[in-house]
Amino acid sequence: MDNAVITAIATPAGVGAIAIIRVSGKGAIELVDKVFISAKNGKTLVAQKGNTIHFGTIVDHNDSLIDEVLVSLFRAPHSYTGEDSAEISCHGSSYIQQQILQRFIEVGARMAQPGEYTLRAFLNGKLDLSQAEAVADLIASDSEANHRLALNQLKGNLSNEIHQLREKLLNFVSLLELELDFGEEDVEFAERSLLRNLMLEIAAYAKSLTESFSLGNAIKKGIPVAIAGKPNAGKSTLLNTLLKEERAIVSEIAGTTRDSIEDLIVINGIGFRLIDTAGIRESQDTIETMGIERSFQKMEGASVIIALLDLTANAQDEVDFLNEIVNRFGLNGKTILALLNKADKASSTIVEQLIAKQIKTAIQVITISAKDGSNLNELHTALTNVVMDTTKLHGDVLVSNARHFEALNQVKIGIERALAGLSNNLPNDLLSQDIREVLHYLGTITGEITNDEVLGNIFSKFCIGK
Repeated sequence: MDNAVITAIATPAGVGAIAIIRVSGKGAIELVDKVFISAKNGKTLVAQKGNTIHFGTIVDHNDSLIDEVLVSLFRAPHSYTGEDSAEISCHGSSYIQQQILQRFIEVGARMAQPGEYTLRAFLNGKLDLSQAEAVADLIASDSEANHRLALNQLKGNLSNEIHQLREKLLNFVSLLELELDFGEEDVEFAERSLLRNLMLEIAAYAKSLTESFSLGNAIKKGIPVAIAGKPNAGKSTLLNTLLKEERAIVSEIAGTTRDSIEDLIVINGIGFRLIDTAGIRESQDTIETMGIERSFQKMEGASVIIALLDLTANAQDEVDFLNEIVNRFGLNGKTILALLNKADKASSTIVEQLIAKQIKTAIQVITISAKDGSNLNELHTALTNVVMDTTKLHGDVLVSNARHFEALNQVKIGIERALAGLSNNLPNDLLSQDIREVLHYLGTITGEITNDEVLGNIFSKFCIGK
């Protein structure tokens, strides 16, 4: 990071009532002062306190008016970046924004790189690396669950726990290495039973976090829900009804859906990625067969499978299909919901018969009509409960970042090796090396250990102005 004053437009492109232009770095307030004229004669920005707002105008090189603005001042270290900073609120005209941006560059600022404001916040100790990554997730959040996930990480729930465990482990490895200086005196500073207990605690914590990744990543991208059923069971109708738009073609001709169709929906604050799959049946049609095979692939990758059963079809055939889904996917940690569709056309006798035949399977059964939308509130509740019940197992901390997941896997491997070394009375220098590897990977999550290549890769994905 250089010490240049950086500037960027912080609000989205387009015309709006207000736009915000950010300036940060040593001398940022002095730089803004060169183009700002206060409404209060003789008052300069450099003479003002931080956390204050000032009304005035921005002028061009001929002192001609560009716009009336409000300038918010932040003094180091009490700013987002930890540096002197200013935020200029101007009218939302794209012309005005570009003119003000150009003026800042003319008097000595340079354009900020993607994520450079947050990078400076990290380098100046305002955020650790996992919190900095949470900033990008917070900006991209499009559901309440995704928003809550990012906020928990931004608050430091993950990094605080990792930092405490890392400090304890660092203390033990220091004692192990101290013993090397007293090798001839056969002294023990690091109590092995306490060290083992700590490593077991870290192993359990890493295991819990890695197991939470599938849920955390799914919440981040949308919980994948595959809608499966035989041809004409009403899968496309259900998708359209849930989305409240004609997303999939609905036809009485069996086998209309040849490929999967996906779309996002938010239910009770949680994002779900609905996947309408091709109807499952024996087929001689090459294209349809490919679509059916892809349906099974989509079900394999889904967290929830909705088995849609047709109440107007042969009851035994529908039960056989449900059992096929349960036998094929029920033991893989997937949630299967049985939806009895076309209740508007079927008699209650058929509904009861179908429920009685498949009640042996430990899955939730909901009777609906995809066509008129009746009873879909029960489906909404069931989908929500799937996520909430799983979340309770992991508490407030869920891993949604692939980089963290990879680091935690390396932590587990290092801990297993260190525990084996402890059991086999491995020499202190070798045991210390295994523990230091664990410390390294824990440190990469919070940024206590990192390199320019990793930082460049992380912050290049941010938007400019953040």
